[in-house]
Amino acid sequence: MKIFKLYRTMILVAGVLTFAACAHEDQPKESQLDFSPLPKTELDKWITTNYLDPYNINAQYLWNQNKVDNNRFLFPPLVDKVKPALNIVKQIWIDSYSEVGGADFVKIIAPREIVLVGGVNSNSNGTRTLGIADSGQRITLFEVDYLNQKNRDNVTEFIHTIQHEYVHILNQNKPFDEQAWQKITPGDYTGTWHLENLAVSRNLGFVTNYARNNVTEDFAETASVILISSVAEYDAILASITSADGRDKLKRKEAIVVQYYKDAFGIDFYALRDAAQRNTTNVVNN
Repeated sequence: MKIFKLYRTMILVAGVLTFAACAHEDQPKESQLDFSPLPKTELDKWITTNYLDPYNINAQYLWNQNKVDNNRFLFPPLVDKVKPALNIVKQIWIDSYSEVGGADFVKIIAPREIVLVGGVNSNSNGTRTLGIADSGQRITLFEVDYLNQKNRDNVTEFIHTIQHEYVHILNQNKPFDEQAWQKITPGDYTGTWHLENLAVSRNLGFVTNYARNNVTEDFAETASVILISSVAEYDAILASITSADGRDKLKRKEAIVVQYYKDAFGIDFYALRDAAQRNTTNVVNN
């Protein structure tokens, strides 16, 4: 009986060794996959010089399905649209913060990756998602293919996205006083903000309909709308509010934003607004 068990074990071992040997013989002698890095283009070198080296921000324009929602009809940007878009972002966002907040400000607090998408990110409720901030580490910008540098309204809408998303990143580093903010317009937030009338929202104390989504979006919208508006344009927004109470509420929110930038980062918010406006004019005129 012991001899039979020993004999059977020897057969099994021999079978395993034979299978392993055959499997080894079937393997290719070298990998059939090409893992060599793609050669750097002039655009890649420009991104390295203007984003990666000075700010440790990696700007991605090549398609990566792991960084977008595959349930949406999205596509990569046209290559010739990438540099103009990144130039706009650098001049209006990075250069403005660097001028007013200090040369190292964006180097210290920034998303480590900017992902560019060519097309429109449409939602089922009829709205568009213009940008996404992912845990403070990545900002995704959509509609790059439709950016027109000579059209100030178009540039302003595009830069509004990153100004808004960057406010979220600043808030993640140093929170603002959400309780104080909540007390200003406590009962007027709504998940159906996209169905609201802009004039009604402003008379309630909100700078846009989207600001009514929640407190954090309200703060980011209030700050970013002021940053993308000239003094005259923002004054026109305030003047359009027929309710004295609504105007007062929006001005109270503005005051919290201004104080937050000063206390949290030592930044003069209005100087930042002026720099962003000046740099926007430079972008459009060049």
